[in-house]
Amino acid sequence: MAEENKESKEVKESAEKTAEKTGEKIAVEEKAKAHDEAVAAAESKISVPRQKLFGKYDYDVTIRDRTLEPYISLKPVALPHSFARHANKSFGKARVNVVERLANKMMRGGTGEKLGGKVIRTQGRLQGKKSRVLRIIEESMDAAAAKTKKNPLQLLVQAIENTAPREDVTRIRMGGVSYQVATDVSPLRRLDMALRNMALAAITSAFNKKITVAQALAQEIELAAANSQDSYAVKRKNETERIAKSAR
Repeated sequence: MAEENKESKEVKESAEKTAEKTGEKIAVEEKAKAHDEAVAAAESKISVPRQKLFGKYDYDVTIRDRTLEPYISLKPVALPHSFARHANKSFGKARVNVVERLANKMMRGGTGEKLGGKVIRTQGRLQGKKSRVLRIIEESMDAAAAKTKKNPLQLLVQAIENTAPREDVTRIRMGGVSYQVATDVSPLRRLDMALRNMALAAITSAFNKKITVAQALAQEIELAAANSQDSYAVKRKNETERIAKSAR
C-alpha cells in the first residue's frame, strides 16, 4: 500500500513538472507570436511610395483590350530607360515600359511618309537622342494632362487600343503570280504598329511647322484616345483593316 502511494506521488510530481514546462513553452511561444505581430504591424505602417512616371503620373491604368494587356508593360519606373537590356532576349521588348517603347519609335531615321496628301521627308533629327525624346514625351504628357485633366498614361493606353489594327495583309506568290491575302495581326505587332503610327504622326506634323514635336504628340494622343477620325493613327488603322477586308 505504501509503495503504491509512493508511485502515485512520483507520477503526480512528474505530471506537475511536465505541465509547468508545457506552460512555460506555451508562454514563450505566445510572447514570440506577439512580438512578430507587433513587428508586422510596425512595418505595415511604413508606406513605401510607388514610383510615378517622371515623378508625376500614377501607373494605376485600366487596360480594356485583354489581348494587348500582357504586352503593355506598366512596370512602375520614374524614368523609362532600360538601356537595351532586352536586346538579345526573345520577346524581351514585351517587358519594356510602354512609354520607353514609344520613345524608341520616336527615334526614327530619315523617312518619307504621306500626311494630308503630301509626302513629307524627315531627316532623322531624333535618331539616337533618347534623353531628348524622353523630355519631349514628358512635355507632351504635361500638355495632355493640363488640357484634359486626366492621367496621360491612361490616355496613351486608350490611344493604343484605338489605333492597333486587328487585320493586315501579306503578299504571297503562287504559280508566278503574287497577290495579297488578309491575315490576323499578333498582339505584339498590333502594339508596335500603334506606337509607330502615333510617333510618325507627331514627327511629320511638326516637321517644318511652328508646332513643336511635344505639342504634336500630345494632340495625336488626345485624338487617338477619343478615337477621332482626325487622328493620323486612327486613319491608318482603319485603312489597314479596310484593305485587309477587301483582300479576304
